[in-house]
Amino acid sequence: MTTQQSPNIFDRTLFNLRSAWEQVNILKSDAPKLHPDLPEADIAPLRQQMNDCLEGKGGNVSARARAAKLGEAYLDLNDIGRLRFLTLLAQDFGVDNQRVNELAALILSPPDGESLAKLHQQMRNALRPAGLELLTQFNSLPSGVKFLVDMRSDLRRLANKDDPCLRELDKSLKDLLRSWFDVGFLDLVRISWSSPASILEKLIDYEAVHAIRSWSDLKNRLQPDRRCFAFFHPRMPDEPVIFVQVALVKDLTDNIHELLDESAPLMNPYDANTAIFYSITNAQNGLAGVGFGDFLIKRVVSDLKAELPNIKTFSTLSPIPGLLRWLKTLSETDILNAKERQSLRQFKRFTTLQETLDKADWHQDAELAEALKKPLMRLTAQYLVQTKQRQRALDPVANFHLNNGARLERINWLADTSEKGLRESAGMMVNYLYKLDLIEANHEAYRETANTAASSTVLGLLK
Repeated sequence: MTTQQSPNIFDRTLFNLRSAWEQVNILKSDAPKLHPDLPEADIAPLRQQMNDCLEGKGGNVSARARAAKLGEAYLDLNDIGRLRFLTLLAQDFGVDNQRVNELAALILSPPDGESLAKLHQQMRNALRPAGLELLTQFNSLPSGVKFLVDMRSDLRRLANKDDPCLRELDKSLKDLLRSWFDVGFLDLVRISWSSPASILEKLIDYEAVHAIRSWSDLKNRLQPDRRCFAFFHPRMPDEPVIFVQVALVKDLTDNIHELLDESAPLMNPYDANTAIFYSITNAQNGLAGVGFGDFLIKRVVSDLKAELPNIKTFSTLSPIPGLLRWLKTLSETDILNAKERQSLRQFKRFTTLQETLDKADWHQDAELAEALKKPLMRLTAQYLVQTKQRQRALDPVANFHLNNGARLERINWLADTSEKGLRESAGMMVNYLYKLDLIEANHEAYRETANTAASSTVLGLLK
């Protein structure tokens, strides 16, 4: 549930970084100008620039100036150059394995008089990559935290996942960001139509679940019977980290188009009895794996309960992004039984289930859609309840909510007939119910046994 930054957002981020660093007058340096694709001839000067940053000569002001200049050099590179920059950082400034082995030998057989506590500290220092020490220097710069978040986004986008050095750099950077983005440091903010325009514009750019088509669409999502909450970090006050959109309704909602209908009448929030979480978007790709979505939901539930005691039911209306991808891994005989295949052969538009679902308008044939409903609902239940990978639900959205302690409550037929909804999940969506007195028990059962908490309605589809 993440989104790529748009070019406009990226350009503004780059401009804001440079402006912030210029304002504190720290860009003066004799560092060489690098070519955008970082050719081999520029590698040695860049390596020296990195070493200069690590040496820390001249005190804090000089250290900040060198870090800012290195950051400026990175921003001037294209994708080829940035991958070479990150590869140099990973390969030449990783953990010194020889030093680790030497310390391990000393710890196993400490010399007379040598403090074991001192050796342990030296080992901790040796296991911390020099490159991570270098990157930590950006924390002292204005907008430096955002720079590192975007750098990790580049790393995840550009790196070969089979490269062990780049994998290690990504893990180190993720651990660093996780320590900085502990949920205790984040501020929960309600976003409304009166919020700054720059924040509203970012909601439009970042929204990854149900695209915001226009300003009027956004305004509709911020009406009095809607809520939008976001986590912000103090060092990134203008950048939402993650945000959730909520609809206040009566009873469970089974269709996203009705929920987002701009012409639908407004509901008095105090007449609603149900809060529907219909979109959760991680706004920063560089924070992938730094989990705080579950904390966001629990904080929002707490705030809504305090504001609107009439809200008794907390549920989602969620996509099933992996459903059709999973179906395409199965053979036709695994998907449909003989009776179902015989029934569907009467339709000229039907070939195989996979080929039929690839047609953008299959759902507009009412008779064909009705014939497909029962087998597709059964297959969706099978995918969500029974299909596991490493003892977790195969579908990423299902895994997120089940791990948070939600119950798979209902599968909704043709709930999202957008191009994306049909392409990913044959138009189906799911209600995950957050029943407050069962959240902890559901979470523990899922973590320990991979048990999927599901309603009798969903389980009945498997028979």
